Amino acid sequence: MAVQHWLESLRAAKKTCILQDGRRKVHFLFSDGKEMAEEYDHKTHELLVRKWKQKSALGAYGQWLIEVGEAAPPVVGVLQPDFLKENSSNPVFMRKDTKTSFQWRIRNLPYPTEVYSVTADKKERCCIVRTTNKKYYKKFSIPDLDRCQLDLDESALSFAHANNTLIITYQKPKEILVVEEELQKELKSMKSSSEGDVECKTQ
Repeated sequence: MAVQHWLESLRAAKKTCILQDGRRKVHFLFSDGKEMAEEYDHKTHELLVRKWKQKSALGAYGQWLIEVGEAAPPVVGVLQPDFLKENSSNPVFMRKDTKTSFQWRIRNLPYPTEVYSVTADKKERCCIVRTTNKKYYKKFSIPDLDRCQLDLDESALSFAHANNTLIITYQKPKEILVVEEELQKELKSMKSSSEGDVECKTQ
């Protein structure tokens, strides 16, 4: 079963962890060479950041790709590789989960609630955001469900709109909650360092 396979790959991954700025930062190195970095609130154990990195066909590592959380703002005074800057009024899409749901926020969407439609496309395995005024369209997948080969459930999907932000919520299926609970048990049993990366004991 894919859920069990994902849980086993998390357990088998080489893990290091540190405590820093009130966050537990965990780095996973999988047997296929992929890397995953997660950051949790040290008190609530809520996931704040998840990002991935993998080698290209030529063996070089690319940039970190953020799955959950926001990219760190660029350091002031540091020249960026290009000078193109996104308009600050453009919609900003990011994921911020809660313990019981996957959640996405799309900022800078000023339209009234009634223009939005959020649906699940089971065939394409993605969620689709549309507006009746044709001003915004977005397709996005839920990698957690893909990794565990779980079907999308339209009834788990809901949305709300406030302060120019569309908040989309997908209730986590019980299989995902079990995986997350098991992972938390393992992370809590690890030795952490506040000085720097240390080897964490793995089962």
